[in-house]
Amino acid sequence: MRKQFIPTYLKVIAMIIVIITIFLACKDKVEGQNKNTILTGEMNLYVDQTVQSLIEGQVEVFENQYDAKIQLTAKTESEIVNDLLSGKTNMAVLTRRLTKEEENYFDNKKIIPRISHFASDAVVFIRNKSNNDTLIDLDDVYDLLHGKSSNINSLVFENPNSSVVTYMNRWANVKAGPKESLYSLNSTKEVLEFVAKNPNAIGVIGMDAVAEPYPEWQSLVENVNVLAVKNVKNATNNKSYYKPSQANLGAGLYPLKRSIYVLNYQGSAGLGTGFASFVVGDIGQRIVLKSNLLPITIPQRNINIRKEINK
Repeated sequence: MRKQFIPTYLKVIAMIIVIITIFLACKDKVEGQNKNTILTGEMNLYVDQTVQSLIEGQVEVFENQYDAKIQLTAKTESEIVNDLLSGKTNMAVLTRRLTKEEENYFDNKKIIPRISHFASDAVVFIRNKSNNDTLIDLDDVYDLLHGKSSNINSLVFENPNSSVVTYMNRWANVKAGPKESLYSLNSTKEVLEFVAKNPNAIGVIGMDAVAEPYPEWQSLVENVNVLAVKNVKNATNNKSYYKPSQANLGAGLYPLKRSIYVLNYQGSAGLGTGFASFVVGDIGQRIVLKSNLLPITIPQRNINIRKEINK
């Protein structure tokens, strides 16, 4: 039986094809890795609805600076925490860190979190502008949340799963306030609309909504007053009331202050790391300052003084 020999030139061609195939496969793999760096690529980011406006501003500038695309998904705090713990997302912006029990999910997966505190806002109370009472005492709020007799009849929250509800329950050290005195709607906008139509209603929302409102919310915000709060942590005889402002938050005078964090559970350096670095950097901190919230560092402003005025 005769042996069949493959011509040498065919062997060479076959070898070249194999080499080219391997080269292209490696090239595609490297390019795929390069697309997901700290400044390039795509990423899903879940954001607490109460700070959505602030993060939209950060993402817009970040995408203009770098070859990156960040898909924002706004949800309530409870929904985002559930999504983190179910593996649906690994990047989020919340107004609190995860609890030790919640962190156990990532500890078991050997994922080291990267937590970046980049701003602070506040829980604020709003009332219809036709109501002349622009003050609120936190003692009354505390009594109401504990089901005791209070000068406040009721409070209106944006959503039962909102970070604002979580914050106030923790502040008052209650699991849940009395149902007959606390009401929940579906969004911050609905709270603004409700308070704008009801002179005696008191709404409880995040500061971001009134600090730099969406254009379509502007008329609603103009019809409500943000209430000044008595700081119960001050001296007993102190009768001063403080509004939520950058200055009062920075000085610790407004009591219902919240920290805003980027929670990165990617487990490796990727676009999430780059975005977190951006928001704590100079540009990101200027965006926070412009949004009328409190940055963790105050960006420097250089002022040039001239001896003569140019004509």
